[in-house]
Amino acid sequence: MVRILVADDHDVVRSGVRGILEARAGWEVVAEASDGMAAIQKAVETQPDIAVLDYSLPLANGVEVTRIVRAKLPKLEILIFTMHENEEIIGDLLAAGAKGYLLKSDARELLITAVESLAEHRPFFTGKVSEALLETYVSKYREGRHVLTARERRVVQLIAEGHSNKSIADLLSLSAKTVETHRSSAMRKLNLRSTAALVRYAVRNKLVEA
Repeated sequence: MVRILVADDHDVVRSGVRGILEARAGWEVVAEASDGMAAIQKAVETQPDIAVLDYSLPLANGVEVTRIVRAKLPKLEILIFTMHENEEIIGDLLAAGAKGYLLKSDARELLITAVESLAEHRPFFTGKVSEALLETYVSKYREGRHVLTARERRVVQLIAEGHSNKSIADLLSLSAKTVETHRSSAMRKLNLRSTAALVRYAVRNKLVEA
C-alpha cells in the first residue's frame, strides 16, 4: 500500500489528483490539505509515504513545507506539483529535500510515473526540468573550472601532492615568491584559509587522487 498526501489550494485540482492516484490499485490518498500549515499537520498525523505538494501553497509554500516535513519525517518522499518551471525554485526545493518535480501541464500523462518513482525512492523530473537542471549544473561546473587559472590549478595540485613552495618553484621554473602569489590567489578565489582546506579542494575536484 502506498499512502499519499495531496496538498493544493484548489479543490478541483485535489479532486483530480486523487482520482488519478486512487485509480491505481494499492494506492490511497490518506489526507488532503489546502494550505501549507495544514499540509504539515496532516503529514505528521497520517505519516504518508509520499506527499504531492503544490509549490504555491498559502501560509507556507512548497519549499517551507518540504523543509519542515522532511525534518520531521525523513523517509517521506516529496513530489512538487506546480505550474512554475523556474531554475531557482527547483534548486530551493532540491536543497529542502524534494525528490520529484512535476509540471501540472504534464500531470495527466506523468503523475502515475512520478509517484511510482518516488515510491521506489528514485527521483523524478520531467524532461524540461531535467534539461534546466543539466544546463545549470554545466554552467556552474564551467564557472568553477575557470575560477582558477591553469597555473594556479597546477600549483594547487602540487601543494596537495605535498610539495613545498621551493620544490614547486623548481618544478615550474618559477621563483618561490611567484609560487606563493599563485597559492595566495587560489586560496582567496576559493575562499579557503588553510593548506588542509586547499588539499581537500584538490581531492574533491580530482586535481589529485584521494
